[in-house]
Amino acid sequence: MDELLEELQKLFLQQQYDVRDRLNRSLPFADYIVDRWKKSQLLGFGEGTSIYDSAVVLGDVKVGMHTWIGPFTVLDGSGGLEIGNYCSISAGVQIYTHDTVKWAISGGGEQPDRAPVRIGSNCYIGPNTIISKGISIGDGCIIGANSFVNRDIPSGRKAWGTPARMIE
Repeated sequence: MDELLEELQKLFLQQQYDVRDRLNRSLPFADYIVDRWKKSQLLGFGEGTSIYDSAVVLGDVKVGMHTWIGPFTVLDGSGGLEIGNYCSISAGVQIYTHDTVKWAISGGGEQPDRAPVRIGSNCYIGPNTIISKGISIGDGCIIGANSFVNRDIPSGRKAWGTPARMIE
């Protein structure tokens, strides 16, 4: 067991130096050994899409081609989640297709509410944004960092804030 640990530590150190020298960055351990594009393929996402190992993916999640899904994201597809092509889902984004409000306040007597979320193609979702169940974001949208999206955003619009408001 000690030999395996030593080999793993050597590999980790070697990968750290290599990534630092090539890309000028330092990553969590798993990102040195998990291929983001292969993980995306395993999940059935579109060609050229990548997803960090720290991302949590639940339920029915469909993602188009050439989309980047950043670290520490939550993609809840328990109510159905669809993300288009050429999107950037920034670090810390949480997308929910359910909530457990009624379940909690009923002491488990009610079922969680579920509703699908759809994000069109060519969208940028800023870091730490939360998108609630039942939301549709059209093509070509920009959602600013730290936003809470609780209403639909039509194609080509920019929105930010808590709650997110469309900007002209």
